[in-house]
Amino acid sequence: MFWADKIAADAQENQVVNDSKTPSGRVHVGSLRGVVIHDVIYRALKYAGKSPKFLYGVDDYDALDTVPHYLDRQKFESYLGFPLCNVPSPEDGASDYAKYFMGEFLEVFEYLGVKPEVYYLRDLYRSGRLNTYIDIFLKNAQLVREAYLEVSKARRSDNWYPFQTICENCGKIATTVVSDYNGSEVFYTCKPDATDWVKGCGHSGWVSPFDGNGKLPWKVEWVAKWDLLGINIELAGKDHSQKGGSRDVANAICRKVLRKQPPFHSPYEFILVNGTKMSSSKGVGSSAKEIAALLPPELLRFLILRTQPKTVINFAPNYETTTRLFRDYDTLIEKYQALSPALQQATALPEELKPLLYAQLDGVVKPYHPVELSTLISLLQVPHLDLQKEITARSTQPLNEYDWQIANQRIAVAQKWLADYADEEEKLVIYLDKVPEKVKDLTQEQVAYLKQLIHTLANVPAWEAEALQTALFATARELEMQQPLAFKAVYLSFLGKERGPKAGALLSYLERDFTLDRLKTVTASFTPV
Repeated sequence: MFWADKIAADAQENQVVNDSKTPSGRVHVGSLRGVVIHDVIYRALKYAGKSPKFLYGVDDYDALDTVPHYLDRQKFESYLGFPLCNVPSPEDGASDYAKYFMGEFLEVFEYLGVKPEVYYLRDLYRSGRLNTYIDIFLKNAQLVREAYLEVSKARRSDNWYPFQTICENCGKIATTVVSDYNGSEVFYTCKPDATDWVKGCGHSGWVSPFDGNGKLPWKVEWVAKWDLLGINIELAGKDHSQKGGSRDVANAICRKVLRKQPPFHSPYEFILVNGTKMSSSKGVGSSAKEIAALLPPELLRFLILRTQPKTVINFAPNYETTTRLFRDYDTLIEKYQALSPALQQATALPEELKPLLYAQLDGVVKPYHPVELSTLISLLQVPHLDLQKEITARSTQPLNEYDWQIANQRIAVAQKWLADYADEEEKLVIYLDKVPEKVKDLTQEQVAYLKQLIHTLANVPAWEAEALQTALFATARELEMQQPLAFKAVYLSFLGKERGPKAGALLSYLERDFTLDRLKTVTASFTPV
């Protein structure tokens, strides 16, 4: 059974699924894994008839703890330690820092067909909805301290209270330490040495902890949200799910203080880009918005869902990884088309095809006749080529309106990939008007191969990629020549470099007469060393 369907099958009625994010900077593609995982659990619960609700929290009362490299440090450094919702927006159009960066992320939600009920922590605090929990945890501070010590071995002093006020003097929340509670007010100090990244102002005094004057530490806040919003299911990333880690501490606080069971939890792994874990504040990797600008929404969802949640996804938007993603998706589309109508139903679909189903924005798989992304990347780089005509000629069947919609979508992907992600080595520059200078690097053995290839290609019945690829291989075998050496001779003759796309495909983009003339020119000009 697909992992999300299993969670849904084991769940009770009226489940509330929750996920959340601290908008400390541009939200990176790694954060999309939790978003899509929770969205799919929500959809699986709907398929199972469990009447679910999907919530997404914006933890905008967290402090600004670093200035991302892409922002004006001088402008934002003075706001370090402030709640994110109290930091000004980097640009016009948003009321504050948190709304600015969350707005960008929510655009990606919409793009991916993810439609949770979004709530902001500022609203829960300022409206007083969390007041009861603030009072409970302050009155039971000793139990919270015990949970930290028992689970994570973190010792809190006897006068430590689980709350941070917003300093009335300097506006920081990261530097305040609460040391007493009288039932209506807390005593706090804005400590100069509370953190090693921003200094407190030294102010101290009594203040009400209610109605937005401060916040619970996030592990305690987590528990308050679970109970206030009736959350039943919330997964967490591997970093929060280690033994003795954040989730274990929150679970212990939930049981010890509220005497309730925490929501269902299962850890999920990171998304890496070129082997690097995403970081919103450090600007490492690609932002969710940038990856969404490259991949169609179904393909971005598929990228996340084709891998089990507990397995790392390492996505590098290079040629091989990107084109393989599209090929894998097309393969599942073909398998779906081969099923009987009865097996195409969501509840009857084979497990192998569940990532395809859950990748759809509207939950409906709509088959199409695929045009390979790798072919489009190559065709776009062939000068003077009528792309639509070439796609039509290469198709094994007439393309309908939806087929062309998908094809045009992929043309846009190919253009974006070539413009923003392709290395020079991956770009296809065909020498049409002259022979590349690099043919001087050909060996006598390679020239012999090209001479033989002239005769072979002249007699290929169909000038198409697979037939040409077969002919290239057959000629190399006939001369008992190493295949890489043979293909290198082809690339040098047309591209002026040692590597390129699939050689049969490359030649199929060119006219037969042009190809034969080029090979004759190259071999005729060869002078043995």
